Amino acid sequence: MELSQQSIDALRSLIEGAPQKMVVLSHTNPDGDAVGSSIAWAEALRQRGHSVTCIVPNKYPYYLDWMTGIRDIVIYRNEADKAQQAIAEADAIFCLDFHTLSRLDALGDVVEKNSSARRVLVDHHLNPSQSFDIIFSHPEASSTSYLVYKLIEALWGAESVTASQAEVIYVGMMTDTGNFSFSNLTPDLYRALAVLSATGIDIPQIYNNVYNSFTEGRARLFGYVINRKMKFLRKGTVSHMSLTEDEMRRFWFQQGDSEGFVNYPLTVKKMRMSAIFIEHSDFIRVSLRSRGNVDVNLFAARYFEGGGHKNAAGGKSFVSMEETIARFEAAVEEYASEGLL
Repeated sequence: MELSQQSIDALRSLIEGAPQKMVVLSHTNPDGDAVGSSIAWAEALRQRGHSVTCIVPNKYPYYLDWMTGIRDIVIYRNEADKAQQAIAEADAIFCLDFHTLSRLDALGDVVEKNSSARRVLVDHHLNPSQSFDIIFSHPEASSTSYLVYKLIEALWGAESVTASQAEVIYVGMMTDTGNFSFSNLTPDLYRALAVLSATGIDIPQIYNNVYNSFTEGRARLFGYVINRKMKFLRKGTVSHMSLTEDEMRRFWFQQGDSEGFVNYPLTVKKMRMSAIFIEHSDFIRVSLRSRGNVDVNLFAARYFEGGGHKNAAGGKSFVSMEETIARFEAAVEEYASEGLL
């Protein structure tokens, strides 16, 4: 993966001058990659003398609470005034791990209306919006955290990566690749991992902190979903699951508890596509995963006003759960009839 030298030069010009006020944003329902890339990039900017505020629209999953620097992230839902002031005063805004401001929900409107700051995109999703001044858009990258590592390497050298940056970058790389089991696992990614490891980070402990720190409620919810809600279609090649707000309350649901559920059906040998529908107060969040050449980015865009990656995408539905499931099942049949499944 090659970064644009023109974009690197433009970024260097932006951040190597006098101290400025900067904001780092990431998407709604921030995951390990969103949080890890934001914290690491904010540290890099602070090392150059800038004042930096990290903002996310809503709370990150509880199993990321241990990460160094995470307590400094401003959660817009809880501290709207603080977030709005930081955005209004910012000289530059870095948009990490999302490709359009609509992924920020209400926070996106704040950026559009209250800021004239230069915008820098660092992202690995398909089809980015063009409302950015400097763009690092690399869908071939396995994570945004990997892109942040590449930016640090290009600007200041791999030897400048600190142990605290290495830890959070590793979290982002690990979580967005399913612990290095998905696609886009390149030789250069593993060279980056070697650099991170050389800083002395405790990789087994990082894994344990992320994947072995769930609640009893989450364990019981997972069992319930797999046993009672996992449905197979098309002779076991497509699966869907669903969770209503009432069901989540029964198992003391916390933000992040459903993370990874959508991947589980893909452990079935014949499975080609998996979906989960999560009910919110005013919409249903649709998460999609696939194997091989099944393009769920196209599926999400066509049927659920969404997008993402070829094998991992999402969208939203604004009808009932029953209607959403019926729409999905009809869409699967249409997709298969076109030879896309």
